[in-house]
Amino acid sequence: MAERKRVVVVGGSGYLGQHLLEALSRSAGDHRVDLAFTHHRPIPPPELLEAIPAVRPFRVDLRTGEGFDAVAASFGQPHVVVNCAALSVPRACETDPAAAMATNVPSSLVNWLLSFGNSNYLLVHLSTDQVYEGVKSFYKEDDETIPVNMYGKSKVAAVQFIREKCSNYAILRSSIIFGPQTISPVSKSLPIQWIDSVLSQGREVEFFYDEFRCPVYVKDVVNVILSITKMWISDGKKMQLLLNVGGPDRVSRLQMAEAVADFRGYDHSLIKSVSASSVNRGVVSPADISMDISRLVELLRFKPISFRDGVEATLGISNSS
Repeated sequence: MAERKRVVVVGGSGYLGQHLLEALSRSAGDHRVDLAFTHHRPIPPPELLEAIPAVRPFRVDLRTGEGFDAVAASFGQPHVVVNCAALSVPRACETDPAAAMATNVPSSLVNWLLSFGNSNYLLVHLSTDQVYEGVKSFYKEDDETIPVNMYGKSKVAAVQFIREKCSNYAILRSSIIFGPQTISPVSKSLPIQWIDSVLSQGREVEFFYDEFRCPVYVKDVVNVILSITKMWISDGKKMQLLLNVGGPDRVSRLQMAEAVADFRGYDHSLIKSVSASSVNRGVVSPADISMDISRLVELLRFKPISFRDGVEATLGISNSS
């Protein structure tokens, strides 16, 4: 019998982490995978444990590394670690740069993996499109990273650290991730649900016409991670990947709101077009960090769904739940 593969999702109680655990649990039977996740809150989400009873929760402080030894002692050395944990609110990173660096540069996680004394693991690390400067459209992975805020700077530092220390890694530069709510609802505002909520109230809302992203549907991000994980487990060859993970559409905040309004039938006059320069958000935000995803599409032979189809999937699920 082949050895069961052990997968740990760091930050598994967060938005992407929960969606990933749900998908991994469905495919685990086919691939002989044992699942664990780390969480920072005092107790793991009860709804998540109820929905995925076979998953093992561990409380870990990512900044200090406290708790990782318990994972090794009870669960064993993982074959794949997916790091979804981050301080991802740009303004919070700007306010507390030390916390941003301590959380977003996964030094304690990498040092724990190095302590096993071998390279028989793959680290999948979630990065961000905010590593790019934002002065052109459709950035490629090889373009220079010139972040304009602390969030982006901390994520650039993370990539440098991982590349220096790890033998096998897949770094995924994600755009805005959107989709349905998680098994255990997260407290942070979800972009499509927020737009839907404010427009449903029938009041005028301002949206930027000159800030562009390539929002990506959460299940597409999950599928990218699953594909990379299966690739690693099946052949175990050296892997050093850096991929843009965005949706196929370059859209402004205004166009995002218009897509929600079209699906719901809201009055477009509620959507007010303004420049991003007209609002002080307490942090510099890059204007255009749309990404070229041709490398991702070519490597994994899959294409993320369009933004409008993603909105329909997100709000359609919301309607039926």
